[in-house]
Amino acid sequence: MAWRIDEQLVRGEIDNRTRGRVTGCLWFMGREEPVTLNLEGNAWRDVAGHVLRFSNPTPKAGDPDDLTHFAAVQHGVVGDITASRKVKVPECSMDELMEYYKARKPFPWHWGNSLYLEWHSEFNGRVLIESAHYTLELDSTATWSMTEAEEEAQREANGRAIMAFTERLSGVSADELAAGAELEDNGEGEDDDDETEAEAQADAEQARMDLLLDRVQARIERARDAGEEPDFERIMGEERERLRLDRGEPEPEPLTPEEEAERAAWIAEMNAITEEAQAEVGADSWKRAEGADDPDEDDRWHPLVERCNGFGERMRKAVEAHRWLTATDAAEHPLRELLNGVMIAGGKLAGALGSAEDAEEWPPEVLFAGSVLVRLKKAREHLRDALAGLAAADEQGLADTRWRAEARREVTEILHDVRRLIAEVRAVLKDSENPGGDAGED
Repeated sequence: MAWRIDEQLVRGEIDNRTRGRVTGCLWFMGREEPVTLNLEGNAWRDVAGHVLRFSNPTPKAGDPDDLTHFAAVQHGVVGDITASRKVKVPECSMDELMEYYKARKPFPWHWGNSLYLEWHSEFNGRVLIESAHYTLELDSTATWSMTEAEEEAQREANGRAIMAFTERLSGVSADELAAGAELEDNGEGEDDDDETEAEAQADAEQARMDLLLDRVQARIERARDAGEEPDFERIMGEERERLRLDRGEPEPEPLTPEEEAERAAWIAEMNAITEEAQAEVGADSWKRAEGADDPDEDDRWHPLVERCNGFGERMRKAVEAHRWLTATDAAEHPLRELLNGVMIAGGKLAGALGSAEDAEEWPPEVLFAGSVLVRLKKAREHLRDALAGLAAADEQGLADTRWRAEARREVTEILHDVRRLIAEVRAVLKDSENPGGDAGED
C-alpha cells in the first residue's frame, strides 16, 4: 500500500542539485511544520541538477488522522521523480466527467505534464505524490546534467530499488509491517538476491525494452500533438538505433541472404500468429472463466491464468453488485488496488505461461526461461499489491468479512503457485549455468 497524499499537499520543493541526493520540503493541509525529504538517488533527467517547486491550487483537507503517522523527516531512496510524464487531463469538472462516464461518451481532454514524485521511506514505506493539476516551476540553471544513457541506468536503479523495497519490509512503520505480515509469512524462503546471471540479464533486457517503449510512446504522442500521423515502424527503428548508440553497443552485422530468408519466414509466422491471436481476442476467448465449457482444451489459457482471470472477474462482479466501489473512488482505494492487482497479475501470467498446451511443456527451455521469469516476478508483485489492498480493507472494514477472507485465501494460493513456478524457472537457469552441478566434488 502506497501513501498517496497529493490532495492534502499545499506546496513543496525538491532539490537534486547535488548528484546522488534529493532533498526538499513538503507542506500539507492541517500540518503546521513541513515534511523534510532526505533521499538517496537522482530524479529523471528533466529534474536532475535542478530545484523544482510546485503548488496545489485546490488542496483538500483529508482525514485528520491521515498524516498522523507520517514521519516529519523522510529518510529513504528515490523511486521515480519527474515533471514530464504525459497524462490525459480532462477539460471538464468532475461532475461533468461523471456524466460523460455514465453516458459512456468520450470526455474532452488534452495531454499535460504530470508531477510524479515517488520515494521509499525507511519509516512509511512507499510514498507517491502524482498530479497533473499542480503549478510547476523549474529553476533555469542546472548544476549538473544527466545524459540519456545515465537516465536509463538511473531508471534501472530505480526499478531495483522498488524490487528491493517490496522484498524487504524491514525498518518500516508498524502499520506497513502489519499490512505486509502475511506476505512475509508466505515468503517460503525465496531470495531474489541469489539470482543467476541469466536472470539478471533478463531483468536488464526487460528494463531496456521498457525504456525503448517509453521513448517510442513519447515520440508518438509528440507527433499526434503536432497533428501528424506517427509512423510506428520508422520511430521504432530510429529509437532502437539511438538506444544502441547511447549504450555504446556495436553496430549489428548485416544478415546473410540465408539469415534474411529465415527472418522473412519468421516475420510471416509471427504475423500469422498475431492475426490468429487478435481473432481470438475479438471473440472474447480470453475471458473464459475457469471451468467454462470448451471442447478444445488446447485453445484455453494456462490453468493458472484461467484461475486468476476467473477469480478477478468474480471479484469485480461482487464489488459492483454490492456497490462497494463507486466511479469517484480514487485509484488508491483498497478494493481498487485489490482488483487491479489481480487483473494485472493475470495479464503478466498470460504473457509468461501462455496456453494450456504450453503447460504440458513446462518448465520452459533455457532460451525462453529469462523472459518467462521476468513476467512471473511482475505477476508476483501485483499479487502482493492485491494482498496489501486487502490488508487495508481489513483495517477500514470495507466490503464483507467473509468475502475478504475468501479473497485472501484465493490470492494467497495463486501467489503460492507463482512462487513455485518462479523456483522451477530459476532451477532451469541455474542448471544451464552449472550443467555439471556439484558432481565430482568431495
